[in-house]
Amino acid sequence: MSLLSDLINLNLSDSTEKIIAEYIWIGGSGMDIRGKARTLPGPVTDPHRLPKWNYDGSSTGQAPGEDSEVILYPQAIFKDPFRRGNNILVMCDAYTPAGEPIPTNKRYNAEKIFSHPDVVAEELWYGIEQEYTLLQKEVRWPIGWPVGGYPGPQGPYYCSAGADKAFGRDIVDSHYKACLYAGINISGINGEVMPGQWEFQVGPAVGISAGDELWVARYILERITEIADVVLSFDPKPIQGDWNGAGAHTNYSTKSMRSDGGYEVIKKAIEKLGLRHKEHIAAYGEGNERRLTGRHETADINTFVWGVANRGASIRVGRDTEKAGKGYFEDRRPASNMDPYVVTSMIAETTILWKPT
Repeated sequence: MSLLSDLINLNLSDSTEKIIAEYIWIGGSGMDIRGKARTLPGPVTDPHRLPKWNYDGSSTGQAPGEDSEVILYPQAIFKDPFRRGNNILVMCDAYTPAGEPIPTNKRYNAEKIFSHPDVVAEELWYGIEQEYTLLQKEVRWPIGWPVGGYPGPQGPYYCSAGADKAFGRDIVDSHYKACLYAGINISGINGEVMPGQWEFQVGPAVGISAGDELWVARYILERITEIADVVLSFDPKPIQGDWNGAGAHTNYSTKSMRSDGGYEVIKKAIEKLGLRHKEHIAAYGEGNERRLTGRHETADINTFVWGVANRGASIRVGRDTEKAGKGYFEDRRPASNMDPYVVTSMIAETTILWKPT
C-alpha cells in the first residue's frame, strides 16, 4: 500500500512537461457528476485553448445508442487537488456534434442571461450555501447515527464539536482545503442542525462562475467521500420526521443593491421574485416539497413571504442590510440538489430582465 500511495503522489513535473486534465460534466440525471482524464502536452490556463472531447452519451442518459456521441466544451479550469502539480480539473458543458447544446446543458442558457448587457452592468455577486448529508455506505443512513435508530433530538449538533455531536469533520476539512487549493472561492464550512449534515459556502462569485465553482466543489466532495467510503447525499429531505432538510440558500447582490438607496432596489427585486414564485419553485430542485413545509427554518412551498432576519421566510434580508440601507438578500427556497446554473441565472433574469405585465 505504501508503494501505491507513492505512485498516486508522484510529481509528474519532475520527469515530464505533460499534464493530466480531468474533464468534468453533468450527466443525464442533472445531479450525477461525470469525469474522465486525458494527457496534454503541457500546462494550460485558458479553457478555450483546451481541445473539445467526446463521450458516450448513451451511457449517461444523454443520447441514444445509435447516435451516442456528445461533445464536451471546456469552460473553466481549476487546479487538481488530487493529482496536484500542474494537473487540472476542467468544468465542461455538453453539445451535439452539430454544436447544439443538449437538453441537460443548463450552462448554455445561463451564460446567455449573464452575457446580457443589462446583467453585465449590474456585476452580480452570488454566495451559495450548499448543505449535504454524509451517509453510511452499506445502510444509506447518516454517519454517526445508530443503524436502524436515531440520535438525540436536534439542538446540540449545529456548529458543534465532540465525538458525540460532530460526525465527518475529516471529510469536511479535507474538502475545504482541497477547494481552496483548486482556486474555488469557498468562504466557509459549518456543521448543520441535523447530525451528519454539513454545509459549505461558495462565493462571493460573479455571474456564471458561481455555477462553475459550485459544480466543481461538488465534484471534489464526491471524490473525497469516495476515498472515505462514505456516500454523499444532496437529497433535500434525507430523513423524514423532525429533522432539518438540506438546502442551497442563494445570496444575491447587484451593483445597484450595493449602492446608496440599494434597499429600495432590493425590495423591488423581492417583489418581482414573489410574482414568479411558482416558476422559481419548479426550477429549484426535485423533492423540495418534502423540505419546504413551513417547519425546520423554511417557508411553506405554496407561500411567498419575505422578512428581515426571518429564517422561516422565502427571502431573508439581513439586519446589516436593513441598517445600512443597501447590501444583499438570501433566497432560502433552493433545494440542496438544485442546479446552480439554473438558480443563479433565473434570479438574474427575474430581478433584472423580466418586466411584469
